[in-house]
Amino acid sequence: MDPWCVYKFGGSSLADAACFRRVARIVTDVAAARPTGVVVSAMGGMTNALYALIDAAEQGQDNFDEPLRALAQRYEITAGSLLQPQQRGEVLREFYSDINSLEDVLKAISLVRSAPLRSRDLIAGFGEIWSARLLSAVLAAQVPAQSVRWLDARKVLTVRQTKLAPSVLWETSAERLADELGRAFAGIAVITGFIASDETGLQTTLGRNGSDFSASIFAALLNAQELTIWTDVDGVLSADPRRVPEAEVIDTVSYSEAMELAYFGAKVIHPQTMGPAVDNGIPILIRNTFRPERPGTQILPVSDRHQPIKGITGIDGLALVNVEGAGMIGVPGTANRVFSALHEADVSVVLISQASSEHSICCAVPEDRADIAVDALRKRFSTELADGQITRIDAKRDMSILALVGEGMHGVPGVAGRFLSTLGRAGINVNAIAQGSSERNISLVVRRDDATRALRAAHSGFYLSRKTLSIGLLGPGTVGSAFLDQLATQADALAERFSLDLRVRAIAGSSKWLAAPRRLGLTDWRGAYQQAQTLESLDAFVDHVDADHLPHSVIVDCTADSDIAARYPAWLQRGIHIVTPNKKAFSGDAELAASVRSAMSVGGSHCLYETTVGAGLPVIRTLQDLIETGDRVKRVDGIFSGTLAYLFNQYDGKVPFSTIVSEARAQGFTEPDPRDDLSGMDVARKVTILARELGWPVSLESLAVSSLVPEPLADVDVEQFMAGLPSFDAAMAERLEQAHKSGKHLRYVGSLDVNDGASVGLVEVDSNHPFANINLTDNVIRFTTERYADNPLVVQGPGAGPDVTAAGVFADVLRLASYLKGAD
Repeated sequence: MDPWCVYKFGGSSLADAACFRRVARIVTDVAAARPTGVVVSAMGGMTNALYALIDAAEQGQDNFDEPLRALAQRYEITAGSLLQPQQRGEVLREFYSDINSLEDVLKAISLVRSAPLRSRDLIAGFGEIWSARLLSAVLAAQVPAQSVRWLDARKVLTVRQTKLAPSVLWETSAERLADELGRAFAGIAVITGFIASDETGLQTTLGRNGSDFSASIFAALLNAQELTIWTDVDGVLSADPRRVPEAEVIDTVSYSEAMELAYFGAKVIHPQTMGPAVDNGIPILIRNTFRPERPGTQILPVSDRHQPIKGITGIDGLALVNVEGAGMIGVPGTANRVFSALHEADVSVVLISQASSEHSICCAVPEDRADIAVDALRKRFSTELADGQITRIDAKRDMSILALVGEGMHGVPGVAGRFLSTLGRAGINVNAIAQGSSERNISLVVRRDDATRALRAAHSGFYLSRKTLSIGLLGPGTVGSAFLDQLATQADALAERFSLDLRVRAIAGSSKWLAAPRRLGLTDWRGAYQQAQTLESLDAFVDHVDADHLPHSVIVDCTADSDIAARYPAWLQRGIHIVTPNKKAFSGDAELAASVRSAMSVGGSHCLYETTVGAGLPVIRTLQDLIETGDRVKRVDGIFSGTLAYLFNQYDGKVPFSTIVSEARAQGFTEPDPRDDLSGMDVARKVTILARELGWPVSLESLAVSSLVPEPLADVDVEQFMAGLPSFDAAMAERLEQAHKSGKHLRYVGSLDVNDGASVGLVEVDSNHPFANINLTDNVIRFTTERYADNPLVVQGPGAGPDVTAAGVFADVLRLASYLKGAD
């Protein structure tokens, strides 16, 4: 006979008729291949309703018609949806017989206003009986009826109640199981969870989580190949998803890891219920009834050690009790006195931490027992307190424990250090730490107010890829839009090839913003942005982007806003990275530029601004490489404006200069106001940025800039400027003619020279000069250094246009990801 498998379905999996149908499909898919035990809980909420009836009876209520009618109505509706009339009649007859018995017991309780344990067990167990009876009828209608058995666990499972937990009488239970099922049965056995019988044959229960315990017991009795706990989650998660949105299903955990996670708050399975399966080496699977296609989590004797950390979990509602005093040093038995006092006061200790100096002992206890714990300890150490040998016994309330769990931590150095440094970077103080010799669990005590932030920080520090970036875009204009479009086309490929998770989580303009808790869809972000909410405060945008459950955040600033640039130091100091083509922070106030650099050091952050000088060209990176490798830069000069490059490539004297400007404006090659290009200030900003990279004391105000805007036209409106520009064509034509007479060309150049300083203006260059022969809108930058003295290094290519600039921004984002790849 094929080996058994055992399935357990909880109350959420059996909430209504649709749930019963879903469970039946899952069971019949497996039962055709091998014998299947199906352990069931009561329908969702049924056990609580039964306990509520007991409480009402103890308070003297003697009329139970209405609550019993509500139970019956729910059961009738469910059965009516699932069964044909004949089957339904049989199931309901037995159900109403139970209801009559239930009412008799409740009235008896009401008379004495007290519910003996036997009565409680009898009433609480009806829910499982009703579920098992109904599911077996549903299954019998879908497969040969003789292959389905309803197994009343009270006739099989025999336990002895102890102070700790029910103890299974294995031999007796195994014999009774063989009698009930027969040794050759190979069909579907639908088994009541939660209930059992004691040694005298009276009904009892296995306590809360008893159905999981029942499943584990029957898996052992049937020598099952595996036990599957079907619930309403996809498996054991790396953290509580209500607190850590990035929590993921763990593929495999060991028995020990599962117990640690369960003890410290993971609710999927109770550690005590796993015992029989663990003792018999039976794999346990946690799967989702509502998404059976998901593989779930395997709980195995030994798990995959490839991932050292399996989960981060926590417990709230604790207090940290501290016993402190120099009189404890070197005195044997002090710890024993502390914990015996707590034991006698019935205070459970969750965590223990003792300084190696023996000067203090602290332990975490349930917060509602903190006063009792402190009183008990003060009584036990009253003499030492009076003598000053113990100086302090008190409790810190509102505490939580964080537990880092994983067998793969064993023998791996630096895990505890990384845990602590991760919380330190998040600004979270640790009040106590404990680690067992197994190195399977590292536990920290933090303030409850910090617990969620600590869980998120720890999860991102250990569990998420170091290449997960939370991205916020400022300025969805020409360049910003192109960046988002480029990212949309490449995001999937980057995730697949490089595990690079670039999450655009917010987009903000000057008056509105669009945000998503996980990520924005980029296929139709424009449509969504049209419906975006009003941007009340830039701080809300920043707080959203800088999510504490993600390891890194980056603001991509595609504006030209000086007020936004002024915020860079605060963002960088906070640990937020910046990628930007905005020149204002690097070419304006020297103090702001210096603050940006110092803020990066404080926050451990990066600010990448390659596109501030050459759009997509590697100008700043090239200069930095030269400096960092020890070369000495003597001169940097170049054509830094694609617009001005175009104008002087086109201008040959045959067509007036003003006409070329007008045509270029019409084609979108200039700014809406051409004076923004002709003034030379854009070039001056780029030269200032490069000067500061070199450490040269150049400011925008001190830079000699030769503007091409005629002074009489400087302050008129744009149309007046365009109308008046032809009046100055003669002067420009004269300059061109002088250059041609010398065999030279006019080019608008910015230059930095170690001897001659910095300048920006129109110059004449020889025909064989690198600046003379360029494509229409090319930028070309020349680096003259000690290494590149006779043959300067030249960087040339398109230096303007939204797509080119956006590509440079995208490249900076990818470069940032590479910097963060191995960071802690």
